[in-house]
Amino acid sequence: MIGIVVSRADSASVHIGEHLLELADWDERTDGDRPDADGGGTVFSRDGFELREFDDLHIDLDDPAEAFDADLDLVVVVSRHAGETGALLTAHFTGNFGPADYGGEPGRFARACPNAQRAVIEALRERAPDDYEVGIEATHHGPTEPTVPSMFVELGSDEEQWGDPEGARAVAAAVLDIEGVAPDADRQLVGFGGGHYAPRFERVLNETDWRVGHIAADWQLKAMGAPENNRDVLRRAFEASAADLALVDGDRDDLAAALEAEGFRVVSETWVRETAGVPLDRVAALEADVTTVEEGLRFGARVDAGDYEVVSLPDGLLGEAQGIDLDAALSAVRETTVAFHTTEGGTRAVGRAAVAGDGYDELASRLCDVLREKHDSVVRDDGAVTATTRAFDPAAAREFGVPEGPAFGKLSAGQSVEVDGETVAPEDVSKERLVEFSV
Repeated sequence: MIGIVVSRADSASVHIGEHLLELADWDERTDGDRPDADGGGTVFSRDGFELREFDDLHIDLDDPAEAFDADLDLVVVVSRHAGETGALLTAHFTGNFGPADYGGEPGRFARACPNAQRAVIEALRERAPDDYEVGIEATHHGPTEPTVPSMFVELGSDEEQWGDPEGARAVAAAVLDIEGVAPDADRQLVGFGGGHYAPRFERVLNETDWRVGHIAADWQLKAMGAPENNRDVLRRAFEASAADLALVDGDRDDLAAALEAEGFRVVSETWVRETAGVPLDRVAALEADVTTVEEGLRFGARVDAGDYEVVSLPDGLLGEAQGIDLDAALSAVRETTVAFHTTEGGTRAVGRAAVAGDGYDELASRLCDVLREKHDSVVRDDGAVTATTRAFDPAAAREFGVPEGPAFGKLSAGQSVEVDGETVAPEDVSKERLVEFSV
């Protein structure tokens, strides 16, 4: 059940509430046990939702969830967004990393709902009028004490949009779209650093299967003060996000040290992207057995295979293949392994890999196919690959009296030349070269 909070002190909130009531069929009843100003009076309900109105500005409410009779999974506060950002629909969580200048308590956080936030952002994108942007914001303002997961979903950014029926209707429809969505997923992290509109964390939300809980923008970290002296605040942000991983925007060694001292792992955006879709227990095992993502671990197409073994890649054969066609060689490694070690930002495979079943043999065969793009003959036998190439031999050409210059170029390109009335064919001045690789 989702509880919807409408604040009569916020014209945009009222406007969105009107569209919520227009977009669906609601049952009305009177709650005489609570004052009308505090969420009592007329209550609207339908499958999956209950809507209540409050006189106070929403950021000043302590715990609006207390007003609802239903057993809530989630509270959504519909609200205005104010700022010099043009037409904008946003969602964010509430709390204060520093002082409580706009409601709530200092250093405390409402329980976030990262999975529901992702769902409502997707719905806002589908519903937004053409001239509206959609995004997320960093954690800010109150309330900080709701007893169930909650978020603000907002219409912005000034009077023109607050009274815009299309914008209000888009917010209302997006809220109704998240009926039955769970507050949490099994991949959630806390964000630190960057601007208030959190572009790095929005990318993570939009482009991976990770969800983002509370976000401390640069200004909030400054307001919080030294991380080492505020480890209790940091800990509460993770608890309120149901997360134990941190993604940090920018170089913040003091913050990383404080987080790690509290037992939270600091990961990179690369780690978040590379682990998308990979079971986290498999990630942990492969990082322990091969190397870490930060050190170059990449996951192959067979990452979901059962048991695997860690082997050394055939570096000589692999190096030759990567020198011929880097993309094809890397694809061969990716498509035949569970995971593998890379260098140069994940663009070159080297070192060790985890393989399952016949993965290693298939990899060797695929790399041999790449070698055939350059070599005349490639034979794999008895743990070795032999590549044979016939190439132009300048010394042999000189013995045939071929002058250096254009004639050398023609022979090297596979064309015959005339020397003193005699034809010299490419095969006359070529030499067979063998290269052997262990596999």
